[in-house]
Amino acid sequence: MHVDAATLGAVGVIVVGLATAAGAWIGKRGENRAAQSGAVLGGYSSLVDNLQEERDKAQTKLAENELRLAAAYAELAGERAGKTELLAQITALTTENARLHARIAELGGTPL
Repeated sequence: MHVDAATLGAVGVIVVGLATAAGAWIGKRGENRAAQSGAVLGGYSSLVDNLQEERDKAQTKLAENELRLAAAYAELAGERAGKTELLAQITALTTENARLHARIAELGGTPL
């Protein structure tokens, strides 16, 4: 079998064309992979940013709540101290009233 130059040239053009097409296809796949990797990394970075922002907001809210809780405990302690003081006054006045009732009775009067 004898292959002439024109046929050989045509086969060469076809082989070069196929090689070029294959190279372009492989290059495009690599480009797509790089774009996908970039999108994944960009999405991950965005997710991390969102999570850090949410964490910061939660920490701020926690600090505010801790301050409010401390203020509420301080107010409660003040009210308890006030209540204890009032109870002591009530006890003292009740004791004094009982003493006065007894003294009035001793002196021949009628207590209220």
